Amino acid sequence: MRPPRTVKAFADFERYDALGLAELVRRGTVSPAELLEAAIERVEARNDAVNAVTMKLYDYGRKAIADGLPDGPFTGVPFLLKDLTASLAGVKTTRGSKFFADAPPPAADSEHVRRLKRAGLVIFGRTNTCELGLSLTCEPQLYGPTKSPWDLTRISGGSSGGAAASVGARMLPMAHASDGFGSIRAPAACCGLVGLKPTRGRNTMAPYTGEGLGGCSTEHAVTLTVRDSAALLDATCGAGSGDPYHAPLPPRSYLDEAAANPRGLRIAWTAAARTLPFLTTRPMPRA
Repeated sequence: MRPPRTVKAFADFERYDALGLAELVRRGTVSPAELLEAAIERVEARNDAVNAVTMKLYDYGRKAIADGLPDGPFTGVPFLLKDLTASLAGVKTTRGSKFFADAPPPAADSEHVRRLKRAGLVIFGRTNTCELGLSLTCEPQLYGPTKSPWDLTRISGGSSGGAAASVGARMLPMAHASDGFGSIRAPAACCGLVGLKPTRGRNTMAPYTGEGLGGCSTEHAVTLTVRDSAALLDATCGAGSGDPYHAPLPPRSYLDEAAANPRGLRIAWTAAARTLPFLTTRPMPRA
């Protein structure tokens, strides 16, 4: 069963993806403060069921709005950070581990977080992850397991399980995630979301880390729509200070590419049962 959905603040909140909410803010239809309170109300109503949000930074988000938000593609849209890799000044990062539970917070934001803020996103919490992000499930001893909002008897996937469960439960339209060996893609599959792992060096890990897992680990997000994923990558991609390498910028925006006619794509599939070739000497059937 899915978590309870009884909410009052901005009832139309769940009809929109992140770009849609940002457009409402630009039009003056809704304010960033109203969007934040709508997201907070949904966290309070649904988080007990899925255990996605482990650190509530509601006043942090309210202060960001009160101080004035930059004009970006996602101005006023609520956003959650995974409790791993995303360094937020003055806020601890536990990495889902008891070992780091009382680690001192960083003095400054990571460059990726700066770019998220520059895009106008309103950070108001952290989401659950497995210990050090080293699992495709999200069941840390520190915070307990995160469940899929579609079936509370099943896992949310990992390591970005909290991010995926929060978006899948419609607490917000997208959330920060990271991926080394499937940690964006697996939770996205478990929770019915868009999950893209960018190529290494596409999003900087400066200034605290030159690279993650020898370049295997990258930061991005889980989202409700492809266009949100594309627009967010437009807002965050590019080299940072001290990067050992970086991916060259694309010839045009990812958002434009997402809207382009793909022309003649084909999908192959088969209903025939297959056996892994290294487990049998029989020939594989042709598709």
